[in-house]
Amino acid sequence: MNGFDYVEILDTTLRDGAQTRGITFTLRDKFNIVNMLDELGVDIIEAGWPGSNPKDEEFFKFVKEISLKNSKIAAFGSTKRKDIKVNDDPSLNAILKADVEIAVIFGKSWILHVKEVLKCTPEENIQLITDTIDYLREHGLDVIFDAEHFYDGFKDNKDYAIEVVKAALDSKARTIVLCDTNGGSLFNDVKSITTYVRNIVGCQLGVHTHNDSGLAVANTLIAVESGVRHVQGTINGLGERCGNADLCQIIPNLKLKMGYDVLKNKEGLKMLTKVSRYIYEVTGMPEILGQPYTGRNAFAHKAGVHVDAVLKNPRSYEHVEPTLVGNSRIVSVSELSGRSVLVNMAKELGLELSKQDMARCLEEVKRLEAEGYHLELADATVKLLMLKSLGIDPTCFKVTFWWVETSKSKDSPVSRAIVSVDIGGNVIAAIGEGVGPVHALDVALKEALSSKFPELKDTKLVNYKVSVVDSEDGTAASVRVFVEFMCKDASWTTTYVSKNILEASLNAIVDGYVYKLGVLERRSSSSKTQC
Repeated sequence: MNGFDYVEILDTTLRDGAQTRGITFTLRDKFNIVNMLDELGVDIIEAGWPGSNPKDEEFFKFVKEISLKNSKIAAFGSTKRKDIKVNDDPSLNAILKADVEIAVIFGKSWILHVKEVLKCTPEENIQLITDTIDYLREHGLDVIFDAEHFYDGFKDNKDYAIEVVKAALDSKARTIVLCDTNGGSLFNDVKSITTYVRNIVGCQLGVHTHNDSGLAVANTLIAVESGVRHVQGTINGLGERCGNADLCQIIPNLKLKMGYDVLKNKEGLKMLTKVSRYIYEVTGMPEILGQPYTGRNAFAHKAGVHVDAVLKNPRSYEHVEPTLVGNSRIVSVSELSGRSVLVNMAKELGLELSKQDMARCLEEVKRLEAEGYHLELADATVKLLMLKSLGIDPTCFKVTFWWVETSKSKDSPVSRAIVSVDIGGNVIAAIGEGVGPVHALDVALKEALSSKFPELKDTKLVNYKVSVVDSEDGTAASVRVFVEFMCKDASWTTTYVSKNILEASLNAIVDGYVYKLGVLERRSSSSKTQC
């Protein structure tokens, strides 16, 4: 599998990615991510640094109980400390205790770091490297050697940087990884230096880049073209400072654009978007909507001319088929959009639009956008609008009354709400309590609907955003609310504009449930819902 056309992927999301400011992985997070990366098919998961913190120690204690189909777990560490014997080094012995097959060891290759950070001689640093690799190999581990700051070190003192690589090679490290640790190298330097090293040592080389110059992905790809066959990176480019190379861009570029074989799971590429979004969810970081390949806007089309063309032939405005990476095409409706967008949405609903229907829908879209709606981000709202303009009412229930209050005792504030709904002539009222008024309204509404529509149980409100339409009116300004829902593999978004934030929020939530019951359930052949 490790032939010349196969590129080995090492994921360091759980180690280097965990160094992102503001991110902390729980033990459960780490196990879940390991399982997901294994299913994706990455070759090696660099899961942490044994001995550096109690959480990683606990993780390595139990990770061996996970049965992995594709990936191998690697433990990270540094070369031994200069003032103790190698067999007494607690960090190296923690790696042995972790009971893994692979150790990833970083060592200094920049003379500046050797003299000013390690405070040792160049010869002593070489000895640290060889002693460390020899010790781990004697205990049966494969060793990947990360030559830290290699590209900067090469430019500063080429001979010493090469001496470091040769020392690791002589100690039989399985892979020598050239690191652009400061992320400042330009791709022409990466190309020339990588080619030079490849011609000198002729071993399996790897690359580890950071994104401080915005070139981590480009530098990784040019390194592969220069002979590297081992790539390190993180999901979504997580990492210290500006992040690491983004595997969500590297993997599809290697496979789809450059023709290399990647991932042990041959169907793994189709999981890439799912993995990317899961990592965003776990870390709590906002999604980069325009992230290549896996972003929600990566295959989104808004302008009418573009939409018309992409619906005729996707290649006209898409560089790859979205489903290859598990993503999907989004066609947005807005005042800029033309006939093609609405025709496509109508097809999704099993409808045909006449010219009069089309004109009426477009007029309604333009009217709402003039009032402050952003319909391009609310697919469900647009489809409900289209149905209603055709005289089709998907509404399964109507809210007849709502009330909410918030009070604070010596503890935190609590909100309580009452919502009444009319379902086929039967009025049902329910009470809900939440951390805020919108949460309380949602709880009460769902409770009122639950007896008639148990399928709403699995529907989750996963995103809620509020923005001011026109700030000139101050606290009396209209607000725009977006609510995103998810149920199993389906997701949809609604929006509403009002001068009352609670009215806007409740109506957006109501429309979300109406869409679930009156559109998604009706389209499902297995649905038993009757509205």
